[in-house]
Amino acid sequence: MHATPPRNRLARRLTATAAALAATAGVLATAAPADARTPGHPGRTVDVQLLSFNDLHGNLEPPQGSSGTVTEAQPDGTTKAIPAGGVEYLANSLRTARKGHEYSITAAAGDLIGASPLMSGLFHDEPTIDAMNRIGLDATSVGNHEFDEGRAELTRMQRGGCHPKDGCAEPGKTFKGARFPYLAANVLDEKTGKPILKPYTVWEHKGVRIGIIGLTLKGTPDVVTAEGVKGLKFTDEVETINKYAKELDRQGVKSIVTLVHEGGMPASGAYNFNCDTPGAGAGISGPIVEIAKRVTPKVDAFVTGHTHQAYACTIPDPSGAPRTVTSAASFGRLYNDTTLTYDRRTKDIVRTPVKSAYGKPAANPRTANHVVDRNQPKAADMTALIDHWKKLAAPVADKPVGYISADINGRGSEAYEKPLGDVITDAQLEALAPADKGGAQIAFMNPGGIRSDLAFKASGTEGDGVVTYGESFTVQPFTNMMQTKDLTGAQLLAVLQQQVSGPNTAEPKILQVSKGLTYTLDLTKQGADRIVASSVKLNGTAVDPAKTYRVAGNEFLMGGGDGFPAFKEGTNKHVGPSDLDVFNAYLTSHSSKTAPLAPPAADRITVIK
Repeated sequence: MHATPPRNRLARRLTATAAALAATAGVLATAAPADARTPGHPGRTVDVQLLSFNDLHGNLEPPQGSSGTVTEAQPDGTTKAIPAGGVEYLANSLRTARKGHEYSITAAAGDLIGASPLMSGLFHDEPTIDAMNRIGLDATSVGNHEFDEGRAELTRMQRGGCHPKDGCAEPGKTFKGARFPYLAANVLDEKTGKPILKPYTVWEHKGVRIGIIGLTLKGTPDVVTAEGVKGLKFTDEVETINKYAKELDRQGVKSIVTLVHEGGMPASGAYNFNCDTPGAGAGISGPIVEIAKRVTPKVDAFVTGHTHQAYACTIPDPSGAPRTVTSAASFGRLYNDTTLTYDRRTKDIVRTPVKSAYGKPAANPRTANHVVDRNQPKAADMTALIDHWKKLAAPVADKPVGYISADINGRGSEAYEKPLGDVITDAQLEALAPADKGGAQIAFMNPGGIRSDLAFKASGTEGDGVVTYGESFTVQPFTNMMQTKDLTGAQLLAVLQQQVSGPNTAEPKILQVSKGLTYTLDLTKQGADRIVASSVKLNGTAVDPAKTYRVAGNEFLMGGGDGFPAFKEGTNKHVGPSDLDVFNAYLTSHSSKTAPLAPPAADRITVIK
């Protein structure tokens, strides 16, 4: 996921459901009651409940649009969209799930903060840390977005204190920091070679000890600005996990859970998809699969994230024993409930295949994702927290900046070219086209940087079709500064080819393009050949490899982020306003109450499948 440079520029400017249905098999996945005993070991084992979530991204209020729903597979093969998310409901879900479980751990797999809606982002995500303290989080790994504002700010999130430039969010009140440990096993100080935060923690209750290792993806520097990871080294996930699993084992901690901010892609987008069909782990692909297959059997379960997908899978460890690998989508829409059966004699987790509630073979029936539905009661303390911070943010958040005639989907669009992507790039092109503003002819936007949709339905009292500053901020929360550079036609073609080659071969990152640029994406071919070179045109004229073009993009993208090194080759750089400023200016100038902005056709990229 796209990450960002420090957001203090913006802050200074603004402030001075039930059990899950396993799709194919029809297995009712439930967590066993606390203190259950495993057959053959009467009185020797105890069940430990592991509740987990990931990629909250400061979404304290229920997310808007598609970001606020989950897809549920139905018994008849159809799917159903269910409204979900919001920390008031997440807190109640977790507290309800814990009832009757004496041994219960709550953990997260990173990106709790960063790319956050205005209510949290405006205050450097202090509201989210406050909410996580109250929710009872025991530990989390760092994710790439924990580095959005750099190492020093992450340290402040852990230890507390007022922001070094913007001061205290509230006069006379000092931020207390996280009461739970942020774990960063594979994030090292380049000079000392030591982790910048704790690599692991040990949860303990009545003699039961569970080691928890936390880390982020090795490729974090590829998705974070250079300033955000300055002075840091990110080590290999497998090597790091194995190192600390061995260290915990030497300390007598035999039961180990790993929280890793790296994930996979299930074959279905339904949260209750059975990714162990037709065999264990057969329905999931991506980096986490190879990590799970190679990590030492000393680790008993994985809680993962980063891809914003939902899955509860079994991927056998190197010894062939079943091992759970879970992810609870994103934005607090789901939580996972996994039962770990702890053997008091061996001090290890019992990991054996068991049968489902219906007696059918099921490799992993004691883990399931659950919807954080909005039909349940709200947690009163979270409602109070939201009301408090929302009131402080209201003068900025509630200001209208534009009008739309219908939903303009960004995050919620499954197409390569997203309607909201067209709006954003057109806004950037318009702002940077004047000669004294950069002279841009083309603008690009990375799809991961579009964090939400623009929803027609009102989120508050502003009225349907009104886009508030808070809503536009949710779409573009990074405050990346815009840049314009000279690129040759050959370099421009290289940029397009890098969407589907190199690090983006397996999972293409299709850039959003401004009006006038058109080309064909041929998915029947492989690698760079997927870009039909002869089809690349600007305003109907073929792009000349030898000609120079002025190309605009945010500083993250122009710095080579997301696997686009060709942008770094650009010359004659001109720095412009922030991406959020140009987006808001475009919405204001191109819409009104009587003439709202309509969703664009999204017809710039022709896709051959």
